[in-house]
Order: sequence, then structure tokens, then C-alpha cells
Amino acid sequence: MDRIAPLVEPDVDVTQLQSLFESQVYNLNNGTVYFPIRHHSPVCSYHLLQLIEAYQPDIILIEGPESGNPYLSVLADEATIPPVSLYYTYESEDDRAACYYPMLRYSPEYVALREASRLNIPAQFIDLDYYHFANTEKAEQHEISVQDETLLASSDFINRLCQKMNCRSFDELWEKVFEIGGLEKSTLEFVKDVFTYCTLSRMCYTADRLHRSGDLVREEHMRNCIREASLKYDRVLVITGGFHTYGLLGLETDSASQKFSDKPMKKNIRSGARNSVQQQMYPMVYTFAEADRLNGYASGMPYVNYYDMIWSELLRKKSTAYNVTAVNLLSKLTRALRKGHEHVSTSDAIEAYSMVQGLAALRDKREGGVYELLDAATASFVKGELTLATEKPLQELQLLLTGDAIGNVAPNSFNIPIVEDFKARCAVAKLQIRTTGQHKKVLDLYAKPGHRQLSQLFQCITYLVPEFAKRQSGPDWIAQRDMNLVRETWIYTYSSRIEARLIENSLYGGTIQEAATRKMAEHMQDIPDHHSGELARSMLQALLMGLQDTAAQLYDQVRAALRKDGNFLSLCGSLHILDRIHQHRRLLGLSDDSHLPELVAEAYNNAVDKLLQLARTNPDEHQPVIQGLKLLAMLAESSEERYRDETFRAHLNELLADHNLPAQLEGVCLAISSGLGDRAREEIVDRARGYIRGTPDQMRQTALYLQGVFSVARDAFLYEDQLLSELNYMIEQLDHDDFMLMIPELRLAFTYFTPMETTLIADRVAKLHQVQSEEMAISGIDEHTLIQVKSWDEAIRKEFETWKLI
Repeated sequence: MDRIAPLVEPDVDVTQLQSLFESQVYNLNNGTVYFPIRHHSPVCSYHLLQLIEAYQPDIILIEGPESGNPYLSVLADEATIPPVSLYYTYESEDDRAACYYPMLRYSPEYVALREASRLNIPAQFIDLDYYHFANTEKAEQHEISVQDETLLASSDFINRLCQKMNCRSFDELWEKVFEIGGLEKSTLEFVKDVFTYCTLSRMCYTADRLHRSGDLVREEHMRNCIREASLKYDRVLVITGGFHTYGLLGLETDSASQKFSDKPMKKNIRSGARNSVQQQMYPMVYTFAEADRLNGYASGMPYVNYYDMIWSELLRKKSTAYNVTAVNLLSKLTRALRKGHEHVSTSDAIEAYSMVQGLAALRDKREGGVYELLDAATASFVKGELTLATEKPLQELQLLLTGDAIGNVAPNSFNIPIVEDFKARCAVAKLQIRTTGQHKKVLDLYAKPGHRQLSQLFQCITYLVPEFAKRQSGPDWIAQRDMNLVRETWIYTYSSRIEARLIENSLYGGTIQEAATRKMAEHMQDIPDHHSGELARSMLQALLMGLQDTAAQLYDQVRAALRKDGNFLSLCGSLHILDRIHQHRRLLGLSDDSHLPELVAEAYNNAVDKLLQLARTNPDEHQPVIQGLKLLAMLAESSEERYRDETFRAHLNELLADHNLPAQLEGVCLAISSGLGDRAREEIVDRARGYIRGTPDQMRQTALYLQGVFSVARDAFLYEDQLLSELNYMIEQLDHDDFMLMIPELRLAFTYFTPMETTLIADRVAKLHQVQSEEMAISGIDEHTLIQVKSWDEAIRKEFETWKLI
């Protein structure tokens, strides 16, 4: 306490605070005892157990949402294994948010619940639900932790104390003074220090600031709960964050903060608004990774697994808990690095442990904590300068300090059916959801029916909760990529956020399949009735998720959209999807009925009917138009009777007779018509000659025309000398500026050829110019070399003239 006094502002009387502590906060003869904590602090829990044994309370009041009281028996159940959390959501006309109330094995709140259950005394949450004090400071966050310690950790008092005690952060300061130093103190001394530190931090803020953060309205509610409990019970133990303890004593009600007591918070519950708010709360699993402050969580201790190990040693009554934990972690780190083929030795670990002890002594600590461990590992395991290439030891240590544990909630009547269905299906599929971290699953879609069903499960879950899994490789049916692959590789990760997203989707149904079906049906209603492509994609998505009944119900809806859709590209997109569904119908679980072929034929005919629109298309659409034309041509050439319609051929002829048809589309239409046998191959060369030997504007369109031809009929250039000769003639006639302008489009045209075909073309060009093929591969002389050689030539010529040699 003597270290604090020099930092206290002149108007703060530390002696008065200590007197207040002894009379109203921690007097075991009082009917109410206050125990200030830091969330998820093992040493707070350590002293809490001693206080409960000494005080023998009749009831324990805990800072926690009052809506969580029905779930206390579930949290205290022996079958519940932390980390767990209460997940709270609310939605009003103005706002919606979600909150987590996590509990670790060593959280004082959880320890208090377990002790209350063991002693058979009541426990009660006394804090407001988040909706009651939602404000602009947190409103932008969709998911938050209400156990926020930002004000405590960032006060001017704490910042100055960190500087004076040479601590790099509030967490290092807390560990030094309380987690390590607190084990040497009696419970009375420890609680006094926590109360003093937290109260001095609180006094750095104005009453207006505390009102805006919601602290004042919360404390008023908690005071009322404490007052009600004290009327019923003789010995009341109150456990709250240390930042609130001073506020719970009611000393500020006569101060400047009184003016805020009746002032409503922004978005606070108002008369008439209470019924418009929908609130839900569920007990759910949580993970070490999510509870770690360094991963974005706003309260409690970082390095969750480290302090969980400390707690285990404290329960074993180990007097050197930190030293034992350091040895265990350094051993695990050494094994992990050796497994990863890092060059570490036992002497490195011994040196690191020795450095932990040395740093602890240097920093005036009883034992070395996590920050000494990190510094020692950096010095002993990192070889040379700390870079991306050498930071592997620190990465592994961070993983060990955080841990990958995931909790379990005891069976209870509050279970959400969709979450239970998800866990049951994951158990059948042997998906790993008992640990955090990424897991991989490789599925053989065509060979194993069970793998197809698992793929459908992945598709269903990711439709509802995209964060759960990601397809790393395999056929992408929606984007129509990698369709030649026969295996899927999925990467999936389970966490409490996945469970939270499932809870949000529970309004759609009690199982994964029911929820996906209803959510898709809702999505269907938002699609305009003429967007056939979107509806066809939805049909495919339903089939991929194993929702064959839903897909069958979409037949009539897709057919109606096809008849209203007047866009060629949209119709081609629909046709592509429907044709693919038909080709892979058995894999997708469809029976051989006549509805699907009829739907494909209707999409084909409607797309063909819109062909004459292409003469007026935007240049930006030419590439997708070419793909659509190629799809129609492929189907027209097939043996299927439903595609043997002369309309497609007739419309191609009409397009080719249109002088305003863009050159690129002219090339592809002519190549398709020639491939169908309706036009002679010579016409391709004739039309190319018309561009090449035409006006300057026509000549500039040559490359675009060739792009269209080459996209369908590369052989027209590979084996016909006339087109090659015409192109050679054009290049010879072009001046330098025009040639440089045409180069990008010409290069794009020749990207349709394979490397082997490009070599064949080079041989023919070499033959045309009567040179060896090898010479075609010689790179041209750059301009700088030409200028230099020219200057040498002139200098030699002048020298020869001087000596009359020429």
C-alpha cells in the first residue's frame, strides 16, 4: 500500500478508504460483506474460497445478468465443465445485440456458484441484462462482453502506476501485485488492496462518464438487490468487479452523480417499449481461445490455459505454483518444437527456466510469472534476431498459454434442439467439436455414399453458419469451377460463436435440415420472379444440401421465371446450371423423372429465342455472351432430340447477316455455324480478309474478330495457311503506332492456344519467312543495344575514313 500513496491525487484520502473498507466492505461481523474481484482471476478465487469458509454466508450475490438466474443450477452442475457461457441476445425496433457471460474453471463467479451448490445455499445474479444499459459506447459492436474492464485497465491511476513499477501493461502489473504477490497476503490484506486499487481507478472518471458507460444504473440495480437480500438473510456475500464495489456502498448518491440517477440511458427501457423487446438467454459452451483477452475478449486475464494450470496447482496447495507451471510449459514447448523439427535442446529449456528465476528476482517477484516466461523463451529459444523466420518458439508458446479447451454444458431442459441436432450429427460423422483449432476432412464424393451425406451436412451447416467450415478444394458447383475433381477437402473449426449462430437460426427449425429448408424458402421469396438464374442456383444449392424435396418444389417456380426472363445471359446461366444438375442427377440424389429434362429444354429454347439481342450488346458483356453461345452450340451438337431445333441455326445466320454485329461476336457465330456445317470454312478467311484489307477502322477490329473465331475453332488457324498469310500481310502493313495499339488484343486472341499449338504456329511462321524454327525463339535486340552498336559503327567508319581505308 505504501507504493500507492505517492500516486494518489491530493483530494483522495487513502486512510479514509481503508477505514471505509474495514467498516463497510470487509467486516465479517456485518450482515453484508463485499468481495471485489477481477474477472477470471485465479488468486481472487483462491481467497474467495477462504472467505466463504470463514464467513459462512447464507446467500451469495454475484455480478451477472438477472435473466441468467434460471440457469444457475445448470452452471453449477458437476456435469458442466468450463469454459462455458451464458449467451444473451436482445432485439428491439431500434437495435439488436448479443452478449457473452463466460465462466472459466477459476472464475470467481463460477467458483462461488459451485461453492453455493456444495454448501446448499442460494446464489443469485444481481446485475441488469445488457439491454437495460445499452449505450452508444458499445452499440456498434454486434457481440460484446458485459464484463468489460476497459475503464479499470486504462485509468490514469493505473497508467501512472505501471510507469512507476516498470510494468509494460496493466496485465503485468496485476499479475505482479495480485496474482503472484497476492499469494503471500492474508485474505483481508488481499481484498483491501483490490478494493483500494479499483476504487482509485474509479475516481479517475467523472460521474457523467460512469453514467455513459452504464455503470451507475447497473450499480443502482445491484444495490436494490443487495438491500432486498439483506432483509431476508443474515449473512450476505456480494461478489462483483472491484470497479463497482465503491459504487455499491451508495456513497455517491449524495454527490454530483445524483443528477444522473433518474436520467434514462440511451436505448434504455422506456414506458411502452418493454413489450417490443425480444430477449433470449441460453447456457452454452465456450473456448479458451475466445476467453483470452489477447484474442479480442474485453475482460479478464489473458493466457487462459496458463492461469488454468496455476489454478490446478493452487488447488493442490502447491506453494510454488508458478515455478511448477513454468517447468511444465517449458517441457511441453520443447516437445512441440522438436516435433516440428525445430533445433532446440534440453539445455535451452534449462536456461529458460533459470532465466525465469533470475528475472523474477530482478523484478522483485516471489516467483516468475507469464511475462518472465515469455521473456525467457524469447532469449533462450529464439536463435538470433527475432524475425518471421525465427519466431516459431514464441508462436508455439502462445498456443500453449492460450490452450484449445472447449467446455461442456450439463444436460438440461434449456437445450436448444438445433444445437443438439448439430452435435448429434457431428458425433455420427465423427467431426471433432470437443477441441478448438482447425480440423480437416477429405471426402470421396463419387465412391462413398457416406461421404456424400457428410458433404451435404457441411453444405447445410455452412448455409446457416458460414464460419463453421470452408471448402478448401473440390468441385465448386455454384461457381462452376474445378468440376473435374472427385474429392472435397473441408476445413472446419468449432467454437462458441458457432453455437451462438446456431441459436440464432433456431427460429427456422429444430434441426439443421429443417432450419436450412425454412431459411431457403424465406430467401426464395426475396428473389424477383423473372430472375431464373438465381432460382436455378437456389435449386442447385438445395440439392447440394440434400434438400431434394425443396428442389423439387422449385421446378414450377423456375419454369415460370424462365418464361418471364428476357435476358440472354441470365437464361444461359440458368441453362448451364440446369444442364449440370441433369448430368449429375444421380450424384445429387434425383430420380429419373421427366420434369428436369423438360426444364432444361425450356431454358435452351428461351435462350435461343433471345439470340437476336446480341447485335446490340455492350462490349463488357461479350465474354459471357461467348460462353453462352458455346453452351448452346455444344447442346445443339449433342445427340439429344430436344436440342435438334433449326431455330438456333437460323438465328445464327440472321446474326451473321447483320452488318452491325460486333467483330468478336461475328467471329464466334461464324465459327459455330461453320462447325455445324451450315457455312464453309473458307468464309472464316474471307471475313478475316475483309477486316485486314478494309478501312483502318476495320483493320483495328481484326484482333477482336480472331478472338471470337479462336474461342471456338482454333483449327481454322492451325491448319489453314490462308488465314496465317492474311494475318502476316496485316502485320507487315501496320505502322509502328498502330501495331503497338493492336498488340494487346492480338496477344489475347492467341491465349486460346495451348503451348504445343503455339509451337506449331511458330514453325509455320518460320516456314512462311523461310527461316529456321529455332530463330523464331531468339529474342529481339533491345533499343539501347541498337543505339550503342550504331554509335560504334559510326565511330569506326570515321576512323577508317581518317586512315583512308575506305
